[in-house]
Amino acid sequence: MRYYPAQLTDDIGNLHPRKHQALAELAELGAQLETASPEQKPTLKARLATQERGLAQHPYTQKLEAFKRKAKTFETELKRKQAQWRQQSTHQDKRLAKLEAELKAAEQSAAFYEAYQELSYDAELAYLISQRKQVHLPAIIQQQLDLEKLLAEKEALKAQAEQQDKTKLQAEIAVYKKQRQETYQAKLSELKAKKREGQISSKALAAECKMAKLALKEDLALKELQDPVKGLEEQIRAIKHHLKRGIPEKYRVMEADISDLRRRTPVEVTRKSPRNFLWNFILPGLAQLANKQYIKALCFFLGSLFIAFAAIPYALGYGNYQGQGVAGLLSLAQGGRRVDRSIIFMIEGIIAIFLLILALAIYYFAIRDAYRVEKKQIQGIRPHNWFESKELLESRGFPYIVSSPALLVIIFIVLVPVVTTILLSFTNMDPKNQSKFAWAGLANYKVIALGQGVAGQAFWHILTWTVIWTLAATSLAILIGFILALLVNQDRIRGKKLWRTIYLLPWAVPAFITIMFFSVMLAPNGMLTELISGLAGQVVNVKNDTTLTRISLILLQGWLGSSYIFLLCTGILQSIPQDLYEAAEIDGAGAWKRVRHITIPLMLYQIAPLLVTQYTFNFNNYSIIALFNNGGPFVPSKYGNLAGSSDILISYIFKLTIENQYQALGAAITLIISLVLMFVSFLGFRKTKAFND
Repeated sequence: MRYYPAQLTDDIGNLHPRKHQALAELAELGAQLETASPEQKPTLKARLATQERGLAQHPYTQKLEAFKRKAKTFETELKRKQAQWRQQSTHQDKRLAKLEAELKAAEQSAAFYEAYQELSYDAELAYLISQRKQVHLPAIIQQQLDLEKLLAEKEALKAQAEQQDKTKLQAEIAVYKKQRQETYQAKLSELKAKKREGQISSKALAAECKMAKLALKEDLALKELQDPVKGLEEQIRAIKHHLKRGIPEKYRVMEADISDLRRRTPVEVTRKSPRNFLWNFILPGLAQLANKQYIKALCFFLGSLFIAFAAIPYALGYGNYQGQGVAGLLSLAQGGRRVDRSIIFMIEGIIAIFLLILALAIYYFAIRDAYRVEKKQIQGIRPHNWFESKELLESRGFPYIVSSPALLVIIFIVLVPVVTTILLSFTNMDPKNQSKFAWAGLANYKVIALGQGVAGQAFWHILTWTVIWTLAATSLAILIGFILALLVNQDRIRGKKLWRTIYLLPWAVPAFITIMFFSVMLAPNGMLTELISGLAGQVVNVKNDTTLTRISLILLQGWLGSSYIFLLCTGILQSIPQDLYEAAEIDGAGAWKRVRHITIPLMLYQIAPLLVTQYTFNFNNYSIIALFNNGGPFVPSKYGNLAGSSDILISYIFKLTIENQYQALGAAITLIISLVLMFVSFLGFRKTKAFND
């Protein structure tokens, strides 16, 4: 059984006694019931139930209701008077007329609510807000009047100044500008002379020139202000800015002050448990309307329009290009028209599901928001008004607001294709079933696991080579880059800039050019092929030999990838303090020990996550496989007609899907690769200290 709390809690956490005498008596009975003996509980429960049923007839309740009726009549009449005061105002500025009407309303409101402060917290809050307005509004109005008066004076002075003869003054300003320009040019000449003599560096010259130009600009601007018209124009611009920005800012300060009063003044309600939030199950926004949060209700009503006119109709098939919403995702156009395509039905079904997820999210947040507001209200915390909600949106809600467009883009640009790929792996989309395909369950994964069929027999061979390729090519690139960085970083090496430029060339030159160059050079009649054949004493055809092709690919990728590693290692080596090496050398550590115990640990600490990404990149490095030998040489007896002996999984998927239209099988392999890469990357990142930190 729920009881009324004996004390109320405001938004800051302060405790307040109840002013609602009937609820205070019920709270006292509830507290007695909790500590009563078993013999006393039936009597107390009966009293509690009787008083709760007679809550409306309690003298305090009747007095409170009479006050509410009076307050409603007073507020209605006050709004009418405010409108009348604004119309009768002698001020042309509508904002000033509104402020004066608001001040008069605050004075009358304070006089009305002062007598009811002890009756309820709502009356106390209304009285405190009226008092606070009487403090802020006169200052805001007076500032507005002073600024308008000052603006009129400055505009009159400007009009007078424009009629005066300023020929002499303009001549003085022109002479000053010419002299100042000459001084500036002389300063520049002096600085350039110092640079030629080696007294200052190029950076110092640029900085000094920039400062001299800035000083020239400021001096000329100050001299311009000696013209009375120019000076008055600046003053008028500043006054107008204060009128436009300053007054609203002061009004915002008053609203913040009133918001602080609301947070410190509790509210009393007769509800013991939230119930308004249930309206949101019918239509999001109704509960916010019941809680008198009108702007928030409007926002959720817009969400309701999205649910009613976009999400649900699209999920039912209305507005689809070909599909039937969620139903189309299940049927995949089976039994449909000849022009219907299963892939379109699938994509539109997936979009429909995401729209329904967004609709459910709107429902969830609307219900949760209303429930939390009511729960706090029962404790004594007032619901936020629009000013307070806006403040929260601008502070805590800002990250969510700026991220929401990106979330929508991610849903339709990233998640929809990803989910489509996952679902395709459970269908029978192949060369025979392109327009219309059906659900096939785990058949594709069975084909892959058992290496069955023309499309699946090469999977395990290609997977083995892909793993070997990834480990060998990436490790070789890391090793070459690290060794070259160590060599160039030695103090005894001369021409470091030249060597660093040479070692960066593989990265600077586009990779496809390098790959095509070596592909041509290692062709049957290529220069490198003839050179290798001459050295071996027999004809060597690299591109027709599986082992030689694979070795060439590993060496080529090792060379291409080494430049990036070289650049990373060079930067880190230059940042390692030399004191560590000197101390190790004094302790008797040789060159290898210094590298092993100082260089490698410090380097791995910083670049280990990047090395993990190098392995995952080479696992899916399609370009080098396709450009060098298109996955060849081809061995049909082992790899079938869909793949070559140097194909890795990513190029195998390309041939399956794009060239041979085994989309379902390609999607299944893609999903397996993605899961494996995510797992391996997670393990690699988790074991790096940089990632943990």
